Amino acid sequence: MKKEFFVPGRMELSGNHTDHQKGRILASAVDLGHTAVCEPNGSKVIHIQSEGFRTFDLRVDHLAVRTTEFGTPQSLVRGVLNAFSALGLRTGGFNASITSTLPVGAGLSSSAAFSVLIGKILNDLFNGGRLPAIVIARAGLESENKYFGKPCGIMSQIACAFGRTVYVDLETGEIEPISVDFDSMGLTMCLTDTGGSHAGLDTSYARIPADMKYIANLFDKGVLGDVDPAEFRSKGWDPSDRPVRRAMHFFDENDRVPKMRDALKAGDGLTYMRLMNESGRSSEQLLNNIITSATGDTKLAQGLELSKKLLEGRGAWRVHGGGFAGCVQALMPTDMFAGYKAGMEKVFGVGSCRKVHPV
Repeated sequence: MKKEFFVPGRMELSGNHTDHQKGRILASAVDLGHTAVCEPNGSKVIHIQSEGFRTFDLRVDHLAVRTTEFGTPQSLVRGVLNAFSALGLRTGGFNASITSTLPVGAGLSSSAAFSVLIGKILNDLFNGGRLPAIVIARAGLESENKYFGKPCGIMSQIACAFGRTVYVDLETGEIEPISVDFDSMGLTMCLTDTGGSHAGLDTSYARIPADMKYIANLFDKGVLGDVDPAEFRSKGWDPSDRPVRRAMHFFDENDRVPKMRDALKAGDGLTYMRLMNESGRSSEQLLNNIITSATGDTKLAQGLELSKKLLEGRGAWRVHGGGFAGCVQALMPTDMFAGYKAGMEKVFGVGSCRKVHPV
């Protein structure tokens, strides 16, 4: 019997580059995602027909990392299979037809959603559906890191696996579902794809956790989440040093995440937007994930500057996700959205700005 599975994309709300340091994150599922119709086929071969990609077959017992597969759906399937096998979980062959409403490269974590989708299928078809969402999220993370070649943290996979807005403290393991209703606050959230390519940015992305871990190592710790914030702030750091600035961002952002969570819970849009702008400035000025010398692409910076011109005084804007290319996230009174959308699309193209609905 065929079964249908759906996994949503994700939107980062707060916690820019904190997840790979055992920090705090606030992320939301969105009302767009991947849908798979599938059934077990009694073999050791997975057959996937995915909209927009070449149909492929993959054996469930061929689990070695293949660098030639980096960035492909095959790599994500192979990586999730390996994660399940390493945990002693069952795997098997199945046929799947996958469709999607998630635009690739638009900042909604289509790759994370795909890896989680494969995990959900394996969980349901071969493991009785007993696995908690966090296990599926971790399998997706391992797949993206080792097999897909993406040095990301676990924010995206958690939001996709839980399928709703969550506050997560990766140091304590706390996971708290949050209700989000910007409409009731009279606000509209949107993402604008500025059109910059993520190609050639792996080194720039990898340098961020490397810089943060460098500072953590000075305290004999592996990640900044294990460093005492007061001890870090008591040192006489040189703020012109890039690893220092990025560590400053981590501790400031980590403090900000629960405040943004509380603002959402209280329905306090004004406080949330103030904190969202603080987060955006910290990413720009301390984390420095807007422009990289690797590509010299300035589209994201242009999008942030234009957003400031259109929204300053009434709305909020920030880089969305990893940075260096991609999307601007903006939140504003609903009566401003039409004008903001028109202004952004005049520069970045019709359809580049879309309203998004946190779930």
